[in-house]
Amino acid sequence: MSLIRQIWLLLLTALALAWGASFAVNVQSVRGTLQTQLRLKNSDNATTLALVLSQQRGDRELMALSAAAQFDSGFYSRIRMTGVDGQTWFERSAPSRTPGARQAPAWFVALVPIESVPGVAQVSDGWRSLGQVEVVSQSGYAHDALWRGSVRAAWALALVGLGAVLLAGVVVARVRKPLDEAVRQAVSLQRGEYVTLAEPQVPELRRLTRAMNTMVERLRGLFEAQAAQVELLRRQATCDVATGLSNRTHFMALLGASLQREDGPAAGGVVLLRVLDLAEVNRALGHDSTDRLIATLAQTLQTYSRRVEGAFVGRLNGSDFGLALPVGGVALETAQALVELLRAALPAFAQGVAVAAGAVETRHGAVLAEVLGGADLALARAESRGPFAVDAERASPGALAGLGERGWMVRMQESLHEGRVQLASFPVVDAMGRLIHLECPLRLQLEPDAPYEVAARWLPLALRGRLTCAADEQAVALALQAIASDGQARCVNLSPASLADSGFASRLRLQLLAEPRAARSLWVEVGESAAVDRFELLRELARQLRPAGVRVGLEHAGERLTRIERLFEAGLDYVKLDVAVTDGVASDEARAAFLRGLVAMLHHLSLQVFAEGVPDGATASALWACGVDGVTGPGVKESTGAGAAAS
Repeated sequence: MSLIRQIWLLLLTALALAWGASFAVNVQSVRGTLQTQLRLKNSDNATTLALVLSQQRGDRELMALSAAAQFDSGFYSRIRMTGVDGQTWFERSAPSRTPGARQAPAWFVALVPIESVPGVAQVSDGWRSLGQVEVVSQSGYAHDALWRGSVRAAWALALVGLGAVLLAGVVVARVRKPLDEAVRQAVSLQRGEYVTLAEPQVPELRRLTRAMNTMVERLRGLFEAQAAQVELLRRQATCDVATGLSNRTHFMALLGASLQREDGPAAGGVVLLRVLDLAEVNRALGHDSTDRLIATLAQTLQTYSRRVEGAFVGRLNGSDFGLALPVGGVALETAQALVELLRAALPAFAQGVAVAAGAVETRHGAVLAEVLGGADLALARAESRGPFAVDAERASPGALAGLGERGWMVRMQESLHEGRVQLASFPVVDAMGRLIHLECPLRLQLEPDAPYEVAARWLPLALRGRLTCAADEQAVALALQAIASDGQARCVNLSPASLADSGFASRLRLQLLAEPRAARSLWVEVGESAAVDRFELLRELARQLRPAGVRVGLEHAGERLTRIERLFEAGLDYVKLDVAVTDGVASDEARAAFLRGLVAMLHHLSLQVFAEGVPDGATASALWACGVDGVTGPGVKESTGAGAAAS
């Protein structure tokens, strides 16, 4: 039994005992008073009647008439006169009042009897004693009076008790509020949310709240320290020590993921930048000046990547740098702009310091080795042409490249309106090979009878045309229908841009309320960037959807997780780590240490952790050793026997 129920039970029991005791004392007190009044009345009436009878000078007939007159004029049960010899001279009696004539119920009369004590007085003729007269009054009227008084007392005590209950309710509510808040604080802590409370006025509860707040602050400090440690491990595993850029392994992992991921860019570009004859430059300038030169190159590239969302930079070796672009058709132009900037900046270090650049256009689904081979070839041609030269390799255009932006927009609108959409299915499984859910990215059929296109082909233009909300709502509707059909949990990807629509979360909630049973098996996820750039919108989405049983998470996560200051307040259920974070974990101990720390941190926030794009069984085994809860990717079938393709 809960503490509040015990308090209520104690209060109600105390009130019931107080009411019963007060009622019983009142009834007994009134009963005693009525019995005393009856006894005094009987005594007085007997004395009065004895005086009247004494004046009859012993005439029995007259005495009987006087007694009868007294009996008929009052409410008596019995009047009897007994002579000195013990014989009854006369007696008048009346039965007790019938139940229909009295107000007090029979059970009350039996439960609370009232004794009418006879009044006795001596009758004499002068100095000669004639006998004694006995007078007994009816007790039924006393019972009626006692019953009426008891009913009034019961109502009065009940009203007082009701007032006491209302007052107790106010007091209990004041006590319950901080207790409920403490419970919610504990539940939030269990979910990994660090919430502090205002201290109540009740001293005992103030101490409890203060202790809970202290514990929450300590846990928050531990989480922040752990997050800082994980961030340090991330930098050690993925970043170049001198510049802070991604190292070669991590840059390759990021580039490979962007080329193969369903929602990666449809087209892009890669720029390779090389410092010509870095060894000679180092001998000529010295180690410190060379470090400043390398830092200048890194800052120039980082400035570009910060201005262009989705671009990323890496240092591939001592003299080579890479820049990945999220849009197509600008690789050569970008390389030329970077080289011109460096042409103006590098002479400040020393004459003869120069760079060369190679660029290549990419498309979604391209093989990483082919992309890098093309970029290397372009860089080699540029290097052969001399300082500050630029060259480029171009990839072949896609089949729908000639449609133009307007053509793509029209076809996307038609496919959404006509329902030419479908969900792909990629399993996410646990270490035992059991299916956790199916990851279901949305695909559009842009032309009737044509293949369904992955998000990488149409999502950039959907963002520009503000069609992401319509696409995401269709994805949720299809997932709910599929869940209702086979009962299998499914996960759909939502665009971070959809969160900016003020009515998007409410419309999704209405969809879920229409299918409450299927909604409990639905998972939804948004990109990691949503937690960084649209934190409040993400939290509102979780607040709207989680009461319906939906699980909310982040996808493609890991690169910026430790930079999300209030991750514990986002209301998330799980995180899917990007393939760029997990790639190479089987052979790179530094990356494995980073992953173990990251998974431990997320588990402390009560978040499940899944890994995306697992390529083989060795990587899956290494991920299980790091503590992940599930995996998905081309290696899922090999490692768990669950079957799969990569998402």
